[in-house]
Amino acid sequence: MRKIILFALFSITVCCIIYSCQSAGEIEQAKYLTSGKDIYIKNCQNCHGANGEGLGELAPPLTDTIFLKANKSQLACIIKNGSSKGVTIHGKKYEGKMPAFEKMADIDVAQVIVYITNSFGNKQGMYKYEQVPFDLEKCK
Repeated sequence: MRKIILFALFSITVCCIIYSCQSAGEIEQAKYLTSGKDIYIKNCQNCHGANGEGLGELAPPLTDTIFLKANKSQLACIIKNGSSKGVTIHGKKYEGKMPAFEKMADIDVAQVIVYITNSFGNKQGMYKYEQVPFDLEKCK
């Protein structure tokens, strides 16, 4: 009986360890999210809010999954180059200008994109820093 109990405990422990392990992709995304949050707090939160709610008529919220999903390949351009084009989010027009973050490294841009597209009700998965130069090339 003791062997059966020990075997059961061992099996449960092994199953718990296997189940709790994350894949390499999940670990990478978690790192991007953590770093992206820090960059967001430092550079974006003043206008877009702690919860992505935006700033009145000036800065749009980052809670519109439809807009972010449809424009994900343009987010690097918007972050790096800024934008003076208005956007419509949840049927509301925002005319405020987004400042450029020209000196932000590609990895930082990617981490912010992962953070905003996976926070505030968004769940869009990974966006690697290798994609940033390709997306920036499209906006020139």
